[in-house]
Amino acid sequence: MRTYMIGRGGHTRFGKLEGSLEQLMTEAVTEALETAEMCASDIDAVYIGNFNSGMCDQEFPASLVLNGFPDLRFKPTTRVENACASGSAALHQGINLIEGKLARNVLVIGAEKMTDADAARVGKGLLGASYQPETAGQRAGFAGVFADVATRYFEAYGDHSEALARIAAKNHGNGMHNPLAHLRKAVDVDFCFHESDRNPVVAGPLKRTDCSPVSDGAAALILSSADVARGAPYSVKFLSCAQSTDFMPMAKRDPLVFEGVTHAWNDALTQAGMTLADLSLAEVHDCFTIAELMIYESIGLTALGEGARAIHEGWVMKDGRLPINPSGGLKAKGHPVGATGVSMHVMAARQLMGLAEGCQVSDAHTAAVFNMGGLAVANYASVLQRVADHD
Repeated sequence: MRTYMIGRGGHTRFGKLEGSLEQLMTEAVTEALETAEMCASDIDAVYIGNFNSGMCDQEFPASLVLNGFPDLRFKPTTRVENACASGSAALHQGINLIEGKLARNVLVIGAEKMTDADAARVGKGLLGASYQPETAGQRAGFAGVFADVATRYFEAYGDHSEALARIAAKNHGNGMHNPLAHLRKAVDVDFCFHESDRNPVVAGPLKRTDCSPVSDGAAALILSSADVARGAPYSVKFLSCAQSTDFMPMAKRDPLVFEGVTHAWNDALTQAGMTLADLSLAEVHDCFTIAELMIYESIGLTALGEGARAIHEGWVMKDGRLPINPSGGLKAKGHPVGATGVSMHVMAARQLMGLAEGCQVSDAHTAAVFNMGGLAVANYASVLQRVADHD
């Protein structure tokens, strides 16, 4: 591949924020341009990942970025939506433009403003990423969808509530050291494991600590061709990117096997000429702890039904064989839906640049990102690598 991310990207803090969607986008883009030592006039095209689904009154955000950067006026600017993978979908569109030699510099933004909506509106919006004939009337929203999967998983492989608690505690521990994270408070395994007033059951076997928070935030990055990247102050190279789409109805597939995840992940590693052993870290889609557990299995870290080994034996800890979500993941960093895929790539790239602040993994050289929309329906994977010189 000939695509690079230049600069360290832009990233607002995630959380319940005062700024509007437009203000969050402007903040992230400003940082992305400044760290790439680039002007808005240098950008050839813009892609914006934004889910919304009725959670924000501003439902047509494509042009908002022009307000803060008038030099983007008349350049092609497109909003991309693919549920919780909207950010990665926007990124892939930008990569396609660079790889097709139709642009030299593409600005990719992921943004979401969720906390202005009440819980019912957010729940209905998120549930829109599920197959409606199956989930109509689901009172627990998307948590209920994943709770159903967790229940079936426990029935098939035994109660793995402790493994889920350990995943939650790991990601909270990582997020505590990420200054951009929504939840920056460590919680121990015991707290995550036991139901309490502060950690009530949300649905099925999932408690509050098993669920990512409703967040606001934005992230931005600049994709460039190799000739531009040669003069950049910071850059990482995309070795691969892959997308796989699966059936949306759970009745048409095995709910205990995320086959779409495996297809996208294996395709990305094959393109990159890599194996799991070659990776320094991975940022994966832990919207719920059961998702991260099953992703361990889907990416080949463990056999099916044995995902708990990866957390119990410390493989996925920050100092383990494959650190998973050193940023805190969606669970602690936050999950402003459209921003998530771009955020994951910015966090991974900063690791490779040695700029990940408190959550830096030692000698990180190669990273993988996996972002999914819906229940493993829209699956995006990519591999990035640190570069000293450019081909």
